Amino acid sequence: MFSKRDFALIALSVGLTVLGVWADLQIPTYMRDIVLVATGEVYGTSADVWRTGGIMMGFAGLGFLVATIVGFIGAIVSSSHSRILRERLFKKVGDFSSAEMQSFSVPSLITRSTNDIVQVRVFTAMAIGILIRSPITAIWAITRTVNTSFELSLVPIATIAITAVVLVVLTSIALPRFRRIQKLTDRLNENSRENITGIRVVRAYNAAEFEQGKFTETNTSIKKNAYIAAGALAIFWPYIGIMLAGLSLALYWVGSWIITSGRTDDPGAFFADMMVFIQYSGMIVSGFLMMIFVLTMLPRALVSGRRVHEVISTTPTITDRVAQSDGGFSHSSNNGDIRFENVSLQYKGAESKILCGIDLTIKKNSTVAFIGNTGSGKSTLISLLPRINDATEGKITIGGTDIKDFSQFDLHNIVGYVPQTAVIFGGTIKSNIDLGETEKDQKDLTDEEIWNAIDLAQAKEFVSKLDDGLDHKVAQGGTNLSGGQKQRLGIARVLARKPKVIIFDDTFSALDYKTDMKLRTAIRKNLKDTTVIIVAQRIGTIRDADQIFVLENNRIVASGKHTDLMKTSTVYKSIAASQGVTK
Repeated sequence: MFSKRDFALIALSVGLTVLGVWADLQIPTYMRDIVLVATGEVYGTSADVWRTGGIMMGFAGLGFLVATIVGFIGAIVSSSHSRILRERLFKKVGDFSSAEMQSFSVPSLITRSTNDIVQVRVFTAMAIGILIRSPITAIWAITRTVNTSFELSLVPIATIAITAVVLVVLTSIALPRFRRIQKLTDRLNENSRENITGIRVVRAYNAAEFEQGKFTETNTSIKKNAYIAAGALAIFWPYIGIMLAGLSLALYWVGSWIITSGRTDDPGAFFADMMVFIQYSGMIVSGFLMMIFVLTMLPRALVSGRRVHEVISTTPTITDRVAQSDGGFSHSSNNGDIRFENVSLQYKGAESKILCGIDLTIKKNSTVAFIGNTGSGKSTLISLLPRINDATEGKITIGGTDIKDFSQFDLHNIVGYVPQTAVIFGGTIKSNIDLGETEKDQKDLTDEEIWNAIDLAQAKEFVSKLDDGLDHKVAQGGTNLSGGQKQRLGIARVLARKPKVIIFDDTFSALDYKTDMKLRTAIRKNLKDTTVIIVAQRIGTIRDADQIFVLENNRIVASGKHTDLMKTSTVYKSIAASQGVTK
């Protein structure tokens, strides 16, 4: 998921890293020249020492410059990579149906798009800056040490082998714990989200202690798993101290053995070589230690990367058969009757169907309603029309065209949908109503169009009283508005788009009876060329509909006008009786 520019920068950083390592590896060879002069093995003056030292400083400066540039490249690439991941994850979630949303859960998706991507970003930056450099330095330095002394070179090689074994063992302990921590973090976010969202209910029912218990249980589990994972990786650092001390001791011991055993003809020159070897060994070990430091972050980054990949690689169940049309939807060709033909719905893994054999016709420009007891499938049925869910059997057509033959963009411009709970975004009154697009290269709605929609939605009375009018600031979730105000703004939003079909999914339940009646009267008067579908619990809201469909046990058991159903449908009569409606 790297861009072409990122790959080019990574290739550049590899080349610069090789240059930097080469510069660092030159320094010990000049150190050898200085030692030989200092021990009298080679004749030289102080000017020679200063000149050699200057060359060493030049190589050190080059290495510093290269490391700085590579560090900047790592920051650029990791930030760009995380941006691409966030965009792809956000776009993928936007394409999810309710089935995918339920399989991941909202708190988990939030964790994956924030904390998990941060883990991947940090590891990517460290990998470019350190993980590429460390093995190059270690391998190149090892080749230099082998040329210096084979016996001495065995010491750092053996040290690295033992350290690699320790790393594998401790990582195998930490990795499963990090997986659990991420899952528990999802649960912690869910607990926090529930508690914050429902704080009024929690207080009203004195449930603070119960909620605190749920949070504490999850929080304690995170602590225990983090303690084990961090404890396993923390063993590295005392081990490294012991390893460094043992490495130095072993090098001096092997070096003294080589000199005292007479295995070298020139002890002075060997001493200079030994100083160079110690420098190279330091590079080998420091490179390997830095690699260990990055690898300690690998388990968590792997877990986070897999979690992000799970979302990005998920194929949405609802997809387009055709591309979006250039000019948006066609008013003429998609303004016909709506047909449900033997439609059934069964969720994946469910034992029974949610909807069974639905056959119905909604006449063009009519007002129809769906009513039934709680759980009868009303909202699920109408959710099939804008493809919030997809029918598993049968098909749905608008004007004779299967809704799956529209792009989702075009379909959503044909079918407007207002949910039971109004969704209000942070911004202004105007931005909440002028939301989304209806046609390619569409201009923003005019203030006049927005005010017309507000007036039709019976929201003008409260919006006009606001000091800033359409520019009034709205908090996220509409927390500075009442339930009825939010619902009316949600209705104004769909009315401003002027779709050919509008679905009100129990939308009027948050309105008082007077506003409900005024709104329905305005809709009948001004939306004569629009098909209106209403899901409602109140008989008063739907009694004037052209046709009412009654649902029970996930099937349509009756249909007709209010007066007809009061005579023929026992289910409808029982609902009416519970609301005091007798005729």
